[in-house]
Amino acid sequence: QVQLVESGGGLVQAGGSLRLSCAASGRIFSSYVMGWFRQTPGKEREFVGLITWSAGSTYYADSVKGRFTISRDNAKNTMYLQMNSLKPEDTAIYYCACNRGSYSARASLYDYWGQGTQVTVSS
Repeated sequence: QVQLVESGGGLVQAGGSLRLSCAASGRIFSSYVMGWFRQTPGKEREFVGLITWSAGSTYYADSVKGRFTISRDNAKNTMYLQMNSLKPEDTAIYYCACNRGSYSARASLYDYWGQGTQVTVSS
């Protein structure tokens, strides 16, 4: 069992930056894949990006590519989402998630989820 806890959300002006953290507890195997998703009211959960736990390989949605960066600290069992050049359309609840080895943008393939953290970007 894996527990995930996000932190770092808040209110920021357009063009600003935020860094989200996702602290994982429980056994994280080297094959695991960690992801970030976001969701706004009335819409489906949207893939933001992912990172492989062992190699640190990343993959991003086109909407955030070049602005967002995912990293992880294996020693701290923590994943990060550095968000730069934020836009009002980035406003959402951001969730971190974990799966047992699927390099995928599909939310349905993720086994564990955090509770989410709100990010609001004002114009």
